[in-house]
Amino acid sequence: MNKIKKLLRTIGPGFITGASDDDPSGIATYSQTGAQFGYTQAWTALFSFPFMTFVQEMCGRVGMVTGKGLTVLLRENYSKTVATVAVLLLVIANTINIGADLGAMAASTKLFIDIPFAILLLLFTTITLILEVFVPYPTYAKFLKYLTFALFAYIVTAFFVKQNWLDTLYFTFIPHITFSSAYIFNIVAILGTTISPYLFFWQADEEIEEEIAHNKLRAMGKGIPKIYTKDIFEMRLDTTVGMFFSNVVMFFIIIATAGTLHTHGIYSIQTADQAAEALRPLAGDFAALLFAVGVIGTGLLAVPILAGSAAYAVAELFKWKAGLGLQFKKAHGFYGVITIATLVGLIVNFTSISPFQMLYYTAIINGIVAPPLLVLILLLANNKKIMREHTNTRTSNIMIVTITAIMSVDS
Repeated sequence: MNKIKKLLRTIGPGFITGASDDDPSGIATYSQTGAQFGYTQAWTALFSFPFMTFVQEMCGRVGMVTGKGLTVLLRENYSKTVATVAVLLLVIANTINIGADLGAMAASTKLFIDIPFAILLLLFTTITLILEVFVPYPTYAKFLKYLTFALFAYIVTAFFVKQNWLDTLYFTFIPHITFSSAYIFNIVAILGTTISPYLFFWQADEEIEEEIAHNKLRAMGKGIPKIYTKDIFEMRLDTTVGMFFSNVVMFFIIIATAGTLHTHGIYSIQTADQAAEALRPLAGDFAALLFAVGVIGTGLLAVPILAGSAAYAVAELFKWKAGLGLQFKKAHGFYGVITIATLVGLIVNFTSISPFQMLYYTAIINGIVAPPLLVLILLLANNKKIMREHTNTRTSNIMIVTITAIMSVDS
């Protein structure tokens, strides 16, 4: 028990960010990967890990060193127009993603509990809003940490189904690339899911929230925190572990669906709850239940983060007070954005837009936003006036330029 408590104390924004990346929409993407291509894209989990780590470490370090969110830095160092376009696209993508995630949570619950979809949808929407708007940040952060354990459901599920472990190892360490539009499009979807703009904004702001919680900073954007080498090291370790865990979960979702759905001729999965339902006759009720529980847990983790990252961005753009550590009465605009984004996401589920279309549009927007945004953040992270002695390393620059180029070509 003491070891678990010690582990939880070391978990911070980096780990929570990594876990939130495996949200229901991400689970749907990874499930489709396993269903459509079997084990042949298992290598993508290994491939994306170092790039995710360097990108998120850079964003976290920028927030930690400056005490300012990315939107503030974009507005101050480039122009308000640049910041506004980035924020607008971020809010649109996040809102659509929120809708897809809420829908997946409700649909996954309905697989095992006979309650109307609309009631479940309202229930999950209410829970996520209460968490972010009314729960104090220290308590809220602890809740998010515990929710990350829901992702272990996918690791367990992979061992409940029959696997071809030789093929798994082969395709994990020896990339098998097919130059077909379907294969390449899926790689684009995976990169868009794992390296998403909302994660950039979220981790930068949460590193600042941690500084405020530990009395290193009075408020967001108020003062320059004193950063020690130890602080940077702990942030890097937290981020590395978080991104590693995220990709491990991604890997096990791919092989779990490859060993069941693909093997039995099911090649198309559009939502996470469809994957859970399809697993039931092939791997049993318990495996399907585990999969569904993972969808619900990660949804509860990701929806507040999607809404929160949008709220941080909008509040910073308009110079409103922002922060989950603030009470509602002191940050009406910030919490207003959280509420509106979540409610619009709820409403999207009652339109004619299918969950697959939601995810498709989100992927397109993320694919448009991510490369230029990475370039701007990269320039900020190499500016000594902004970052002082904590600018990017040469390795970091090489890795981030590489993934930016790959994503630019793909998009």
